[in-house]
Amino acid sequence: MLEGWMVLICGVDDAGRGPVIGPMVIAGVAIDEKDIEKLREIGVTDSKLLSPVQRERMFDQIQEIAKYKVVIASAAKIDEAVESETTNLNWLESEMFAEAINYLKPSRAIVDCPSTNIEAYSAHLRTYLNVKVHLNCLHKADLKYEVAGAASILAKVTRDREIAKLKEKYGDFGSGYPSDPRTKKFLLENWEKYPELFRKSWATYKKVAIVKNQSSLGDF
Repeated sequence: MLEGWMVLICGVDDAGRGPVIGPMVIAGVAIDEKDIEKLREIGVTDSKLLSPVQRERMFDQIQEIAKYKVVIASAAKIDEAVESETTNLNWLESEMFAEAINYLKPSRAIVDCPSTNIEAYSAHLRTYLNVKVHLNCLHKADLKYEVAGAASILAKVTRDREIAKLKEKYGDFGSGYPSDPRTKKFLLENWEKYPELFRKSWATYKKVAIVKNQSSLGDF
C-alpha cells in the first residue's frame, strides 16, 4: 500500500504519575490501522495486566512493528508544574502527550485521559497540537484499545528501566510509591541527602520535611 493511503492510529499513555520518587514517562505508539491485528497477535493489553517478563518481550516487539515516541519528565520538572500557579500535573502530561502526537503525526490519536473532565482536558491538549488529528480522550484507553495498551507497555518498561538506574545509584528504595514501606523508610532516611531524587511537591515528602525540620529545631 502506498504511504499516502496509510491511516495512522496513535495511542498515548503514561507511567509513574503517583510515585514520590523518580520520573513520569509517557509513550506514544502509532501503527497503520490495518496492522492493529499485529498488536493483538502478540498479546498487547493494559500493561498493568502483564507480567514484567511479558512487558519486556512486547516492548521489543512493539518497536519492531510500530512508530513510537517516549517523553520523560524528571522529578524536578514535575515539581515545577505542580507548584506553579498557572499549570499542574495534568497540564504537564498534556504537553508531553502533545509532543508525542506531534512527532508521530497520526490521523487519529487515542489518549488515556488522566482528568475526570474529559472535555476540558481534550480542549487543553488541542492547544499544544500542531498536527491535524482526530482526538479521542477517554478513561481506560489502554484496556479498550490495543494501540493505547502498546503505549502503556512502552511507558511502563521505560520507567522501570529508569528506576533501575536510580537504584544502582542511590540504593533500593522499593517501588517509589508513597504506600510502599520500603519507600517510606528510604524517604525518612534520605529526604535531605538526595533531594534531586524526590518529588518535593508531593504531600508525602512535605510531611517528612516538616517533621524532620521540627525535630531539628527541638534539638536547640
